[in-house]
Amino acid sequence: MRAEQWSAVVTYHGEGPGWDPHARRLRIVDQLAGDLVTLAPDGTVEERRHLGAVLAAWRPRRAGGLVLAVERGFALLGTDGTLTTGPEQWTDPTIRMNDGACDPSGAFYCGSMAYDARPGAARVHRLAPDGTTSVAHTGVTVSNGLVWAADGTFAYYTDTATGTVSRVTADPESGRFTDVAPWVSVDPATGAPDGIALDAEGGVWVALWGGSAVHRYTPDGTLDAVVAVGARQVSACAFGGDDGGTLYLTTSRQHLSADEDPAAGAVFAVRPGVTGHPLPAYAG
Repeated sequence: MRAEQWSAVVTYHGEGPGWDPHARRLRIVDQLAGDLVTLAPDGTVEERRHLGAVLAAWRPRRAGGLVLAVERGFALLGTDGTLTTGPEQWTDPTIRMNDGACDPSGAFYCGSMAYDARPGAARVHRLAPDGTTSVAHTGVTVSNGLVWAADGTFAYYTDTATGTVSRVTADPESGRFTDVAPWVSVDPATGAPDGIALDAEGGVWVALWGGSAVHRYTPDGTLDAVVAVGARQVSACAFGGDDGGTLYLTTSRQHLSADEDPAAGAVFAVRPGVTGHPLPAYAG
């Protein structure tokens, strides 16, 4: 399969795609600009809102509005547009949030990374529905894709520096990761695993940073589909559209010169013949 360019170049470091069921729109982040970008059905920018120095990730809230991961913590965006930012989860200015997702219970997780990607400096943080925070996992380098299986018993998780997508179980009370077991290793020659998405058949779609592609793996870890993308740095993927059957792919211009990879920073899209598993929303 080949994805088609769906938008113009709309980000420097595009990340965090997701379908907002309330707005019926695709939202992405221009992560290092701190912007939330909402795209119209034709791929044009409908709204761009600056929300901080970094906007790492977002998810819808069950009651409306959004939960956000900002540079060093969490925030809530109300249906009236009011932004409420919580306390910083750490003070070290060399570390920032990077990618996140909700579990089926409605807790929001976001992992971090050091700006220089130094090994082991990052963690996965958890925002419970009641607003309390905790650390779910430590010793991470570049915390990236996270998505729960349909039955909620485990999650798929990527620490990009390891080149591996793992299967993770978490304590049902605390949310702390109790087991992280390698599931799929990605050949470095094909790129590094980044953001991930789950389809309704249990297939796992993995964006390949530096690989100009997205891979689909069956639940047993077999590679069974490859989507070619016209930009090298494919950062994340998410299903959306009113029927859930479009896979949207964000790309990045990070570390590229002005004349390199001209489509980098655009959103790409493909109709892969399966629908996505709906994104769990934040319950707080």
